[in-house]
Amino acid sequence: MKYRLEEIVDVTMGQSPKSEYYNTEKNGYPFLQGNRTFGFKYPTFDTYTTVVTKFAKAGDVIMSVRAPVGALNITPVDMCLGRGVCSLRMKNGNQSFLFYMMKYYVSHLLKKESGTVFGSVNRNDINSLEVDIPEDVEEQKRIARYLEMIDDKIELNTAINNNLLEHARLMYKNRFIDMTTFDGIMPNEWHVGTVSEIIKFHDSKRVPLSSRERTYLEKIYPYYGATSVMDYVDRYLFDGVYLLIGEDGTVIDNKGFPVLQYVEGKFWVNNHAHIITGKNGYSVEILYLLFSMTNVQSIVTGAVQPKISQANLNKLPVVIPSTTEIQSFDSIIQPIFSQIRILRAENDRLATIRDTLLPKLMSGELDISDIDL
Repeated sequence: MKYRLEEIVDVTMGQSPKSEYYNTEKNGYPFLQGNRTFGFKYPTFDTYTTVVTKFAKAGDVIMSVRAPVGALNITPVDMCLGRGVCSLRMKNGNQSFLFYMMKYYVSHLLKKESGTVFGSVNRNDINSLEVDIPEDVEEQKRIARYLEMIDDKIELNTAINNNLLEHARLMYKNRFIDMTTFDGIMPNEWHVGTVSEIIKFHDSKRVPLSSRERTYLEKIYPYYGATSVMDYVDRYLFDGVYLLIGEDGTVIDNKGFPVLQYVEGKFWVNNHAHIITGKNGYSVEILYLLFSMTNVQSIVTGAVQPKISQANLNKLPVVIPSTTEIQSFDSIIQPIFSQIRILRAENDRLATIRDTLLPKLMSGELDISDIDL
């Protein structure tokens, strides 16, 4: 059945309190004014406010209304809404269905964006959004329950992978940073060298594609930028396991560590990320662990557009263990990263299933009773 969103959803637009009421000591209510801390489904909070201007209840769907418009999360707690977000509450109380409904219809909302540089949508844009959904509330609940099962499995796999990565990082730290195996003393066979001794660049193979060019391509292979997948394209430049390090734009986190992407399979990369593999016994996996614990703030240049150049990255000093030690450690972590890749592939498959089913379930083309739960 067709509805205007305002017929079935209550919308609360955000309004930011004065900054003097903000704090990071968890005084007052959690506060969001954009999607910066959005997660897979639920946000984290690092800012709080003692004065609340606009209020969202636990379970409300939170949507960014300024660039990037349409990012969606569900707040797990009561919170304050800043000007960059709004809250959505289904009048029949079916919040889970609302979350998936909006994931499907957000592309329709994006067509309403205004603003020449930074897109945004207003209350009228949101209220006037037309949706066509099953009228039966129980049917809505069944649809949401099925899609939640898929997302719950994706979240579980992601949590397992995070634990596996943390375990590998801890082993690397103990062995090569703290050197606990060697009583904290660097063995004679090791030396302090530079990154140039252990990495190979593949940047010369990069080919950027404009958003206009990508519009006409089938969405098959990931197209990576400096920090994440930006799009999907119907061709690829690389096939294998690589490490991507942000070259310009967002190149480090707030602690000075580089932005890394551990990628595998067939993919395309634009010219904002370095493409790296190892040499002299260093696998991509060891490089990932090394760089994830190496502060690179000192080699970042550019005040307006931060950049990590090949030359500066090559000159970065690192401790280089013996080949025997590197090979021994690599044999330990390869099974860990193999499991990580398996779970990531499963997540990709599950996400494809979810995204294929979503429009069919929303339109009624597919009945949820036809799916084996």
